[in-house]
Amino acid sequence: MSDEVSGPNFTGETGSKDVHAGGTVYWDFQAISGAPKAELSFSVTTDAEDAPEWNVTLYDSVGNELWENYRSKNSVTVDFPGKTAKILKLEIICPKGARYGDAVNVEVHIASDAGEASALFTAVARQSIMILKTQMDHEKEVVDALMARADKGERDVYAVLSPIGLRGYVFVEGMNTDQLRVKVRDIKKAYSFIDGETSIEEISHYLVPVSAVVGIEEGDLVELVTGPFKGEKARVQKIDENKEEITVELVDAMVPIPVTVKADSVRVVEKEN
Repeated sequence: MSDEVSGPNFTGETGSKDVHAGGTVYWDFQAISGAPKAELSFSVTTDAEDAPEWNVTLYDSVGNELWENYRSKNSVTVDFPGKTAKILKLEIICPKGARYGDAVNVEVHIASDAGEASALFTAVARQSIMILKTQMDHEKEVVDALMARADKGERDVYAVLSPIGLRGYVFVEGMNTDQLRVKVRDIKKAYSFIDGETSIEEISHYLVPVSAVVGIEEGDLVELVTGPFKGEKARVQKIDENKEEITVELVDAMVPIPVTVKADSVRVVEKEN
């Protein structure tokens, strides 16, 4: 018995992939016709009538465009010399205005004298996570200002994360990366986004709750940032990790009196060592 595929078929990548708004996703696959010529036809559908326009393009193995959803007819005739498989690449560009969960389905159908077959490719819009550079120790100011803007107009910003211990950077989650850049424009202490995007997997270790006393040691010079002693400098005398509290003595006090405060109410100004 022969193992050869006698009729049309698709091998390689198919199925669903995630893509960020404004991003591009690819599938590398092979089309088998079982005949010297075959007709490739295409059906492009979105899951909502008012969905923004997706761009879909099919290329051959050397990068020549075979079909494009806005410039081409619904089908194209392709030669298969010697009935050999043809290497193809499907490209889908997600519109910048895509909403979370927007999707496009592309069905590629091949028909030849040997029969016919179909393959389905789906691209689903997902949020982007970008890294914003800020002035050190002013991350909270940037987060507050950005979230205030996020509540106005289009909901472009989904979440902002400023992990404890990460100085000079915050993570910003949203759909449209261009709009994220617009949102942070003119925010004091905010600089610019790092090129590219990150992922939940890459920042997952920042999502695990970290004790507020991490990074604080006895003898450190700290500044109180909340409460009645806000702005005062103090020296750390004792740390209670279970309660996440520290006992400090105010540097400028006439009489050194121990004061116990929450560890997240201070910032380290100078390390003991």
